[in-house]
Amino acid sequence: MSNKVEAKQATKRRALPGDPDRRERLERILRVDLAGEYGARRIYEGQLAVLGRSKAAPTIREMWEQEAKHLEYFEKAVPKHRVRPTALQPAWHVAGFALGAVTALMGEKAAMACTVAVEEVIDEHYASQAEQLSDEGEEGELKRAIQEFREDEIEHRNTGLAHGAEETVAYEGLTTVIKAGSRLAIWLSERY
Repeated sequence: MSNKVEAKQATKRRALPGDPDRRERLERILRVDLAGEYGARRIYEGQLAVLGRSKAAPTIREMWEQEAKHLEYFEKAVPKHRVRPTALQPAWHVAGFALGAVTALMGEKAAMACTVAVEEVIDEHYASQAEQLSDEGEEGELKRAIQEFREDEIEHRNTGLAHGAEETVAYEGLTTVIKAGSRLAIWLSERY
């Protein structure tokens, strides 16, 4: 049996009453990914507001530029597919910037720890989404974009690690809280 057939059968077996249908799943993916890329951009803007003249600034700016490209993709895809954005966008505007600024105020390594935590959650999230999408048609196009963006997010996580994220005081506690907040933001943005 081919991997594609096995994957489709596994997906069918996992479907439970109340699970979203194909259209609703696509809407949720686009809605949450738009919100997530917007939030990521805001996190880096918060970090740059504090660390804009530091030695970490060029690295943060480079990650911000990649997030801006991801955001541009979803800003086009959401109206194309007639999906409403999350109603929580104003909250992510403030929360993303605040998270970036607060961790940057804790120091460059804490800002990088924030990046590591968020990107680890996004890596898992994008991998899960890619598994749910077909390789064909518009879903295939979205899947390829998600896979490409996932590679950038993994690169961002690795950049954070390379810049001393794990040396942050209370690294485990800080990243645990940020990961929990990121997962909650994903769950809320998919639905509202």
